Amino acid sequence: MNEGKNFLRTIVEEDLKSGKYKEIVTRFPPEPNGFPHIGHAKSIFINFGIARDYQGHCNLRMDDTNPTKENMKYVEALKDAVKWLGYDWGDKVYFTSDYFPKLYDYAIRLIKMGKAYVDSLNEEEIREYRGSVTEPGKRSKFAKRSVEENLSLFEKMKNGEFKDGEHVLRARIDMSAANMKMRDPLMYRIKHVHHFRAGEKWCIYPMYDFAHCLSDYIEGVTHSICTLEFENNRDIYNWILDELDLKLPRPYQYEFARLNINYTVMSKRKLLELVEGGQVSGWDDPRMPTIAGYKRRGYTPESILNFCDQIGVAKTNSMVDISQLEFCIRDDLNKKVPRVMCVLDPLKVIIENYNGYEEIDASYYPHDVPKEGYRALPFSREIYIERSDFMENPPKGYFRLTPKQPVRLKHAYIISCKEVIKDTNGNIKEIKAEYYPASKSGQDNSGIKVKSAIQWVSAAHAKAVEVRLYDRLFSCQSPEGVEDINPNSLQIIKNALVEPAVISEKLDERFQFERHGYFYADPVDYTDENPVFNKIVGLKDSWAKKTKEDKTVPKPQSKKIHIEGEITPMNETQKALFDKYNLEFGLNSEVANTLARDENLSLFYEEALSVIGSPVSLANIVTNEVARELKQVNLSELKFSANQIAELVRMIDDETISSKIAKQVFEEMVKSGENPTQIVELKGLVQISDPAKILPVIDEIITKNPDNVAKFKAGNTKLLGFFVGQVLKATEGKANPKVVNSLIAKKLK
Repeated sequence: MNEGKNFLRTIVEEDLKSGKYKEIVTRFPPEPNGFPHIGHAKSIFINFGIARDYQGHCNLRMDDTNPTKENMKYVEALKDAVKWLGYDWGDKVYFTSDYFPKLYDYAIRLIKMGKAYVDSLNEEEIREYRGSVTEPGKRSKFAKRSVEENLSLFEKMKNGEFKDGEHVLRARIDMSAANMKMRDPLMYRIKHVHHFRAGEKWCIYPMYDFAHCLSDYIEGVTHSICTLEFENNRDIYNWILDELDLKLPRPYQYEFARLNINYTVMSKRKLLELVEGGQVSGWDDPRMPTIAGYKRRGYTPESILNFCDQIGVAKTNSMVDISQLEFCIRDDLNKKVPRVMCVLDPLKVIIENYNGYEEIDASYYPHDVPKEGYRALPFSREIYIERSDFMENPPKGYFRLTPKQPVRLKHAYIISCKEVIKDTNGNIKEIKAEYYPASKSGQDNSGIKVKSAIQWVSAAHAKAVEVRLYDRLFSCQSPEGVEDINPNSLQIIKNALVEPAVISEKLDERFQFERHGYFYADPVDYTDENPVFNKIVGLKDSWAKKTKEDKTVPKPQSKKIHIEGEITPMNETQKALFDKYNLEFGLNSEVANTLARDENLSLFYEEALSVIGSPVSLANIVTNEVARELKQVNLSELKFSANQIAELVRMIDDETISSKIAKQVFEEMVKSGENPTQIVELKGLVQISDPAKILPVIDEIITKNPDNVAKFKAGNTKLLGFFVGQVLKATEGKANPKVVNSLIAKKLK
């Protein structure tokens, strides 16, 4: 694989050429507080790839400085992800916790230099003293403590003599700095909790900004490559290393844009909520965007790496279309996996004029794939075809089997329909057919012309399998939570039929089930008694067809992006806005970065914020929905106003409407410019929170799904998400998801 030149590789080459470093050392430093996802795959690809290609080394380091959320399960998941993607971290996995004694010593040095002090302000006071984008902060009165007092207090903090939050250690930098992260950032906090590796030895833990740069230095890292949300942290990174006057060479931080994919949630917190809420079966659920999920679904390491290569290394945040990832797995499997026949919805066919049995030599691979392989395909009097491959009254352009139209059985003979057998309800249960002996595939002398070939399996020899048809977990491009889950993301077919070679020969764990897609033998649930196959991906992008007619949905950028040069740094105004949004308003780094860098978005956001003090909810709508519209028109051309968006957020916050309904209301506002309250009233979109109105719907769904009720009560709690999704679907998204969740949980106890 050729990753091509990008700005990070240009920097590495220049540093090697100038002699700045003799060896390149990168690092992949994840927090072990969740399973790694596709975004981590990009970071693994970049860091390990650079180290490999420039004959260097990449350290795998667990950033285990927050013991409340970390454990060894996540460490093993991270190791497995790196190994599965084909990279080697060498003889040792590094842990920040191994450096706790050294980090403590570095903190002592800064205290002795007068560059750090113990602060006793509470969390709220620290936030208040930090100031704002228009006003400088003011330093805590506790910053006047002497070096001796600070050393004494810090030692007592380490010895466990204070409660959580009673004191913190802060760097003494500049309380009027434009970059608010430089306003005396926290270096240590007190946490009396068990650490999964250090045990009870420590009750003070270093903050990310303090531990990260020093861990890089201790390990001899040369290029500390981070995602863009850490751009403003670079000033702290450099300040700590410079103030300690550490021996050269020292590491430098560089940032690249993180990976964002539509129809996907990349927040570990939100992914954990799905796991704990039962909406998925676990971190390795094949619908999850985790490496474990992709691995279990049947994705290959090569397809993931090729995807990372194609999207390139960008310097500004953008959205990648998930169809590009799906293309990469199709492209990889197309030339690798054998093609076999599977019938998902069987319809019996009795070939009345065939009384024997034969085995047909059938190729696993089409002629355009340079790969050989054959299997013996049993052919007999009774076969099953796909129910959709027969129609009594076909529309124009239907080329499969009909009462008047023959069809070829793939690899075998041409058959024609002689009689249709139905049950008492008028449903087709059987077809009586005849075959043409001279029409055998490859030896056809029948003179009969057909326009298509269909798959089939021999009734006596087919194997019953469970097939799990996976689709996208979320039904909208920018999902927010459980209310956006696609209720049809998993369909289980219990008695699909496959040709016996799929089970007996096991040429590959992955197959192409012709006309259905690519499938993988589930590595967890597959047994000889109950073979289970997961759908990896369809043969073509079915979602493109679903959204083709929806003109309101923009097509996300999916082409490969390579931009040369340095990342454009924020100017002082942008930095101030970023810190305001990130530190004061509590917006995540990505959202704060988007708002700070886009003047129009920021103006719109500030105007709406002056109407309603709901910074997080407003920011989500402005950076997603409003930003999408501003890509099409100027700010002055929008049909809706900031006041109307504020009103829309107010209805979400007070639960008048759900987030899902809010998107529907917003689309109407885009078209008409109508007031959101009027839209909700006219269209009857008010969220249903009254249990008396929701319970009848729940009762009906429970009555219709007795098997799933029994499974849930037997311990399959992941089905809670199924029931919630069905209720939301039945109420057209109007039911309050929180109320629904609670009511169903009580009903199914």
